[in-house]
Amino acid sequence: MSPVTRPANIVDVTYARTGGSVNTDAMGMREMQQRVFAKRHAQHLLVKAPPASGKSRALMFVALDKLYNQGRRKAIVAVPERSIGASFASTSLTKSGFFADWEVKPKHNLCDPGSSQGKVGAFIDFLNGPDPVLICTHATLRFAFEKLAPDAFNGTLLAIDEFHHVSADTEASRLGSLLHEVMNGSDVHIVAMTGSYFRGDSVPVLSAEDEAKFTPVTFNYYDQLNGYEHLHSLGIGHHFYQGRYTDAIGEVFDLDKKTIIHIPNVNSGESTKDKIEEVGFIIDSIGHVESTDPETGIISIRRSDTGATLRLADLVDDTDQKKRADTLHYLSTVASKERAAVDVILALGMAKEGFDWPFAEHALTVGYRASLTEVIQIIGRVTRDSPGKDHAQFTNLIAEPDASQSEVKVSVNNMLKAITASLLMEQVLAQNFEFKTKRTGDDEPAPPGVIKIKGFKEPSTERVKQIVETDLNDLKATILQDDTFAKAAAGSVDPQTTNKVLIPKIIRERYPDLDDSQVEELRQQVVVDSVIKNGEVREVGDKRFIKMSEKFVNIDDVNINLIDSVNPFQRAFEVISKSVTPSVLRIISDAITATRVEVTEEEALTAWPKIQQWVKVNGRKPNVRSDEPIEKRYAEVLLFLQRKKQERDAVARATRMADES
Repeated sequence: MSPVTRPANIVDVTYARTGGSVNTDAMGMREMQQRVFAKRHAQHLLVKAPPASGKSRALMFVALDKLYNQGRRKAIVAVPERSIGASFASTSLTKSGFFADWEVKPKHNLCDPGSSQGKVGAFIDFLNGPDPVLICTHATLRFAFEKLAPDAFNGTLLAIDEFHHVSADTEASRLGSLLHEVMNGSDVHIVAMTGSYFRGDSVPVLSAEDEAKFTPVTFNYYDQLNGYEHLHSLGIGHHFYQGRYTDAIGEVFDLDKKTIIHIPNVNSGESTKDKIEEVGFIIDSIGHVESTDPETGIISIRRSDTGATLRLADLVDDTDQKKRADTLHYLSTVASKERAAVDVILALGMAKEGFDWPFAEHALTVGYRASLTEVIQIIGRVTRDSPGKDHAQFTNLIAEPDASQSEVKVSVNNMLKAITASLLMEQVLAQNFEFKTKRTGDDEPAPPGVIKIKGFKEPSTERVKQIVETDLNDLKATILQDDTFAKAAAGSVDPQTTNKVLIPKIIRERYPDLDDSQVEELRQQVVVDSVIKNGEVREVGDKRFIKMSEKFVNIDDVNINLIDSVNPFQRAFEVISKSVTPSVLRIISDAITATRVEVTEEEALTAWPKIQQWVKVNGRKPNVRSDEPIEKRYAEVLLFLQRKKQERDAVARATRMADES
């Protein structure tokens, strides 16, 4: 195996290790659980909190209060797959100070093996029986609902884990349809929980009408990770390769780190189409197989570099379901508690949401992942707090575009989307700030966590405040998933057009209920938050400076016009440009140019004064063949304006001729 090289990190975040998010109060609640419990009287709760923050136990606290104190008769917990059901097993809460324990009778834990028909019958029997708590899968809930009327859920609390599996498209999502019908046809109480509220597609999780019925509780990633005891830093980066990934994986696979490797889907371009052979190659690159434990399936490998024994779990090979079940059982019962139990996990579709291996230090993922949710779930596997784990790393191994291949456009798009996924994670993982308007004569220093900005429009309505407080990352996900925006962020459109035209357009599409002034307030919040989180902040004496557009600016002098002149995501592409060869960079640039962003009238009106200034400074019109993206874009806008003028002149001539005749 070749020497390990450090990936090109787009995100490098350090945390203070305050211990705040893992310490508990007199009732045994962590900080996040306290926030959720404070809202326990809400009929519909939406809990957005990262992996390992304690969502399952937060649900137990709320459910028990609803059963004992709020008149609910039943609590139903639905999880996406059986293995996650273990998170909601019987738990002693009274020993930590709570007033009751969470108890699930074995016959009501429907995440145990069994036929779907038997589980549906057990679900219906539970509704008609005396016991208060049931655990089932999303699938069992859906199948049972086909035999029930919505009012069968009267008197129940329905908890849905990994809530991003729901979709507002009730035609395509039976879970989304079920939720809509139950909310409108019964007095059900709902607790919805997720670590990533945005889905991989563009369909919202809930309709705006249904979402308005939920009380949101948000615990952000920075608060969670900053409050750990052990984890100090997190890196998110990319490593680019040519040829087969099996020849390149050794460059970033550090055998001394506890690692989860997700190999590519067999239908992806990165796959060799033989997943078993890929597993064999990775094992051979480590060393020589000495034995396979018949009870756990764990493979012992003698490392070829040091001679030490490495223990590997193979979750890719699904030819023997019992063997894989034994391995999963070992991982959940032994490896989750004993650091030496396993060193490497190989997976394809598994070891993502709900999978708990706290010792994991490195998530090495091969190939572009289309779903931002999937990326966040994978990163969440290594952001557990664990003794001895100082740094966590996510590395995405991505194929470089090759001009000799026919799929250049696809590979460039994949690269852009992988980068934008990292940009979103940078926003999610960075410290949050509160932004205030800096008024004339206001020389008072801002308190910690607050930044004052000249010309900034603070949220003026409860609706905008709610979006800023609970939905800002979801809105950024929508923006970054937009194909037009991804190309603009790569530098093919000037920053002010990106910030003042493209972003408000996406905001209007996502929140059609907002008026123009609300859209502008939200636009400023998105752009300011993104630029500040993307910028490097330094303290010199009693002053703070932030790096924007390669210059350090005194934070006291920051104004909204300066921020609007910055592409908030340009730095990521600068990192990439240093990680690939000039020829590959040219391929990427050409591919973006070939699928250029269409000019709109709104962009043209915004750009026209800047084009006039550009002509005045340069003494010529911008050239559409220029290598400079901004000059090229200005030339395209000029051509657009010329075409529009020709069209208007033609209409005017036709009207005049019609009048004359």
